[in-house]
Amino acid sequence: MTKDLNTDPIWYPFTQMKLAAPPIHIERAKDCTLYGKDGKEYIDAVSSWWVNIHGHSNEIIAKRIAEQALKMEHIIFAGFTHSPAIDFAKKLIAILPENITKVFFSDNGSTAVEVALKMALQFWYNQGDKKKTKIIAFENAYHGDTFGAMSVGAKSTFNAAFEGHLFQVDYLPTPNFENIEIVKNQLVELVKHQDVAAFIFEPLVQGAGGMLMHEAQHLDQLIQIAKQNNVICIADEVMTGFGRTGKNFAINHLQNQPDIVCLSKGITGGFMPLGVTVCAQPIFDAFYSNNKAKTFFHGHSYTANPLSCAAAIASLEILLSEECQLNIHKIAQSHSQFGETIKGEPFVKTLRQQGTILAIELNTEEDSSYFNTIRDDVYEFCLNEGVLLRPLGNTIYIMSPYCIKSEELKKVYAVIEKVIEKFKTKHKE
Repeated sequence: MTKDLNTDPIWYPFTQMKLAAPPIHIERAKDCTLYGKDGKEYIDAVSSWWVNIHGHSNEIIAKRIAEQALKMEHIIFAGFTHSPAIDFAKKLIAILPENITKVFFSDNGSTAVEVALKMALQFWYNQGDKKKTKIIAFENAYHGDTFGAMSVGAKSTFNAAFEGHLFQVDYLPTPNFENIEIVKNQLVELVKHQDVAAFIFEPLVQGAGGMLMHEAQHLDQLIQIAKQNNVICIADEVMTGFGRTGKNFAINHLQNQPDIVCLSKGITGGFMPLGVTVCAQPIFDAFYSNNKAKTFFHGHSYTANPLSCAAAIASLEILLSEECQLNIHKIAQSHSQFGETIKGEPFVKTLRQQGTILAIELNTEEDSSYFNTIRDDVYEFCLNEGVLLRPLGNTIYIMSPYCIKSEELKKVYAVIEKVIEKFKTKHKE
């Protein structure tokens, strides 16, 4: 049932306000459960847009924020610094690949990508190489909603209104066992003129593209070609970072490491907005100069907010704990076992898993797409069953908090099985 939301003072994201049902009013949340004002409860099986990696209202993170708020809530981060930012930067670098040495703070995933693109383009500009301006990305990519991020994302309905304002990007098919040689040859052809500044990719999992997945060995080969041709490699780990792929970062599955990495989403455990763009020393060195014109002119009012940094430190400590690492392993194992029970279903077109991420692509009469009409029906059905699953078109995915209990996971699986049973008459014959 829909209701006219024209009188609502809030304009909600990714929502056609004229067609949408009234938003569900949540009064409180704890661990994996959202508690509605109407008394209904929902298992948050998508970590509220992938950010609440430790569940809701985590006491450890909340306490750290409260303690920090009584010391200092915020200061300007140009010409000044503070311990939460310093401590978090050191702790983060310690678990990233050894080539990463610098941390640049921002406040969200799209901005972390904007920073990375600007770093890469200005890297060449500062060295007098005005020719290296082209960017390469994957088809079906999604890197955010700001203009640079939209430019390197797939061209679609999401950014059609702005297409004339976006810079040109060359796209590669996502590699797989069948096309890897073709994709490698395409990359070789694109970089041979030495005018490519950067290659940006979502390592192993393309989230908003439909939880599409590719092999580390194939991405490794593309990174190697890029590096051999002086192309800066940017890993967008906004979604895959902080344990989602079974390791701390998706790039931990790779042999060849990127030069720049974008991080956000789960960085503070869902408590505070924060983004960081980390980079290798040679990137920083191109800006380190007596010439003020080579400065990296980028910043935000809330850069390295102390409350956000305090939350990020606490979230990182929880992530690295033995309990959390064991939970990540258990979730991945549980997903694998559940996948085995449904993969023979005709209504299940494909199953994809990487660590704690499980994607189930439904075999509908329509092509696989974000706008597949089954999406809204499945979404509403799952909510009525007490589970928040937000399908990407005809692809249902699970990306729960790491603290999810086995009985909660079983309920999520049971609801997905009900979806398959209820909607299977729509599958292709």
